[in-house]
Amino acid sequence: MGEKIPSWLPDLILFENFKGNWNIYVNAVYGFFHKDFVESRPSFQKIPIFARYHPPYEEKGAAFWHLVSEGNQESERTPDLRRCERIRWPRPMIENVNSMEVKIWETSRPWKKQKQRRINFALDNFSYIVIIAETQKGFNLVTAYHLEKSHRREKLKKEFESFLEQKKEGSAV
Repeated sequence: MGEKIPSWLPDLILFENFKGNWNIYVNAVYGFFHKDFVESRPSFQKIPIFARYHPPYEEKGAAFWHLVSEGNQESERTPDLRRCERIRWPRPMIENVNSMEVKIWETSRPWKKQKQRRINFALDNFSYIVIIAETQKGFNLVTAYHLEKSHRREKLKKEFESFLEQKKEGSAV
């Protein structure tokens, strides 16, 4: 990887440490997710963050699958080992929001024919992002993922800088 990551982020959960057995690995990864977002809940600005369960797949909630797989169609998402390895990162990213190593900004995205306020937490170099969305009862954990391609990191960096500029001008969401 070669990238500098904050000391407060947990170690990666590596597939090879599970003898290449996907079922054992995904259950271990799910165990970390369950501990961080189901057994207890993080909060942002003292507002709880929920992990959406419906629609479940293989007795694991929708939010979990968004954190460990990729794809546009729910039924066709494919596992992503980079996401699985970092399953322990979303909660510390949210909890270390005041760290110099975390960039935070708001966006607005269409969701069910409305605008949805989203909060983005990214590592300083934009190599990893966690996204939560505002709901009527708090926040929902939307997704989290590693960004390998520099053009995708650059796009996030520009989005962050644009938010800061809007905030300075008093027109941020």
